[in-house]
Amino acid sequence: MKAIEARLLDFLKKSPQFVIPIYQRTYSWDQPECRQLWDDILRAGRNEDILSHFIGTIVYIESGLYQVSNRSPLMVIDGQQRLTTVSLIIESLACQLGETKEPVEGFSAKKLRNRYLRDPDENGEAKYKLLLTQTDKQTLLVIMDNQPLPTESSLRLIENFEFFRKQIKMLGNNLESLCKGLAKLMVVDIALSRDHDNPQRIFESMNSTGRELSQADLIRNFVLMDLEPNYQTRLYNDYWRPMETAFGHETYSKHFDGFMRHYLSAKTGQIPKEGRVYEAFKMYASKIHAAPSSIDNLVDDLHNFSGHYCAMGLGKEKNPDLRAAFADLQEVKANVTYPFLLEIYDDYTNGLLSAEELEQALRLVESYVFRRAVCDIPTNSMNKTFASFSKTLNKKQNYLESIRAQFQLLQSYRRFPDDKEFGHAILGRNLYNFQRKSYWLRRLENHGRKERVSVNEYTIEHIMPQHLTTEWQEALGEDYKRIHETYLHILGNLTLTGYNAEYSNRSFAEKRDMKGGFTKSPLHLNEGLGQLETWDEKAIQSRAKRLAEKAITVWPSPLLPEAISNAYRSKTPSVCGYAIEDYRHLESGSNMRSLFDRFRREVLSLDSCVDEVFLKNYISYKAESNFVELIPQARGIKITLNLPFHELQDPRELARNVSNFGHLGAVDVQITFSRLEDLPYIMGLVRQAFEKHIGDEDMLV
Repeated sequence: MKAIEARLLDFLKKSPQFVIPIYQRTYSWDQPECRQLWDDILRAGRNEDILSHFIGTIVYIESGLYQVSNRSPLMVIDGQQRLTTVSLIIESLACQLGETKEPVEGFSAKKLRNRYLRDPDENGEAKYKLLLTQTDKQTLLVIMDNQPLPTESSLRLIENFEFFRKQIKMLGNNLESLCKGLAKLMVVDIALSRDHDNPQRIFESMNSTGRELSQADLIRNFVLMDLEPNYQTRLYNDYWRPMETAFGHETYSKHFDGFMRHYLSAKTGQIPKEGRVYEAFKMYASKIHAAPSSIDNLVDDLHNFSGHYCAMGLGKEKNPDLRAAFADLQEVKANVTYPFLLEIYDDYTNGLLSAEELEQALRLVESYVFRRAVCDIPTNSMNKTFASFSKTLNKKQNYLESIRAQFQLLQSYRRFPDDKEFGHAILGRNLYNFQRKSYWLRRLENHGRKERVSVNEYTIEHIMPQHLTTEWQEALGEDYKRIHETYLHILGNLTLTGYNAEYSNRSFAEKRDMKGGFTKSPLHLNEGLGQLETWDEKAIQSRAKRLAEKAITVWPSPLLPEAISNAYRSKTPSVCGYAIEDYRHLESGSNMRSLFDRFRREVLSLDSCVDEVFLKNYISYKAESNFVELIPQARGIKITLNLPFHELQDPRELARNVSNFGHLGAVDVQITFSRLEDLPYIMGLVRQAFEKHIGDEDMLV
């Protein structure tokens, strides 16, 4: 690697041509970045004490695959944004100068273009100093040639060029400071040799200036950067470019980063942290797709699963029933389930599930998410639940049945609320202030309808109004305050109407009989209201009960006959193989056995989902995976906690950091205790590991 400091204009003048490789992201600077560079240039140009202004690095491959002569193009690894933006400024300045005299020596329109933007000795594309990629390429070329814009143009290039044109026009004839500022721009010129340098590693370490690369940019560069150009171009055109197009040019990075997180969760069962998707992908690619010949398979798989993601999350599913199910999942905020959905959608495309079976599975997922929300069960464990949900499914036969069984076998904080729990919760839940109120009203209204009603055309109506008039107080009776506070926002008192303003605080009889009233309402939610004489506590309770029974049908449980669910339960593999008697320090009647019995009782009482597993050298306690492991010893009990040491709150400093030592059990935290009176404190440490395990805040969204 050769790195030298250089003035940007001198660097552009002596360089033959810069080519942005096909895998690089498109030009992405917005006006804030352009404004910052513009202000820096003018400040340097106006201040004689400022001798130079550094704007970053330009990294390119000088020799090897792309360099075959002194005039061969240079492949830019880092610096596209700065090169492109400065080129726009220079062309804008040249346009403003026209045929006028040079404001500063060397800054005529002709010299600017022939020294820094073009090579007058070359023809065709070879004459341009900078060649971008994709739609950016043609847009920049027509800007440089002052030609009409192509049909598909780069919006950012056009907007930024117009921004600089406008700024330069505002300077009028006072262009000297701009020219001097441009002359003071400095870069670090870094030339790489493919034979001796690792472009990808250098690229990663130097991506620190300008707009930060997205995880999508880094992954694309990692996959394509070191490939032979023709191979690189084929993979990009056949697989990667269609992905970018499907995700949308302006939203590609956002959607791709989210997709990749779900994809890696589905493939590995581990959830990458936000901002660390690139590192997780590199690890996955190196382990699963280590051979060069497997790159095709990797990119093909990414392309296929990205199509699944677009069908699920971007409304591109062609089957109308599946498209409706995916839309409902989006509205219920079920993105956390996408790792599982990607897998079953892939199985559907491979013929393991029919469209009808897939729809039923999607509706079960929807019911699971919505029922838990209504029952106010914390959602911070669902990411782990769905990251590994499919691992025990029977995909060869009874696929849908095994999904139902898996849901039914979930316990404790992961449970699928049964009809009794859900029915009771939805009766008394404040649904007016519920985050998904338009969703549940629409689903209740449209259940069983062939012609669906758009709730966007209606507003939520409190049958008993939010502000009681004297007439309403009299209708509700002496206990009207309690009734109003108790039932105002619950299921039985809420409905839909297109006449909310007309209803206002009118009496129930007026709302029932007026034009557009409940009697003639076409909405299913208003059925029966036209036949009621009064609206009181009993009427609200009766309607709430009826709608709750309907809700149980709209959001069904995965109920299977007990014999079938037990059969799936019995298929769960046993990993024990050992018993307490196999541990010589836990002999019956010994002090260590007494201490162990108390400890295990406390751990197992943390939650019904906690399992105890006896292994050869230690005893493990797990929910979805191990959170504490125990090693019986002659003079005490050693435990290890699956928790980063720096996160443990341990004021008595009983724990040791063993992350750098070889040991049995989980990593980082190790504690040894022998006294029963220490157990409450020890359980406080164990509880931290358990809560960290089931309460990971790094949710998939």
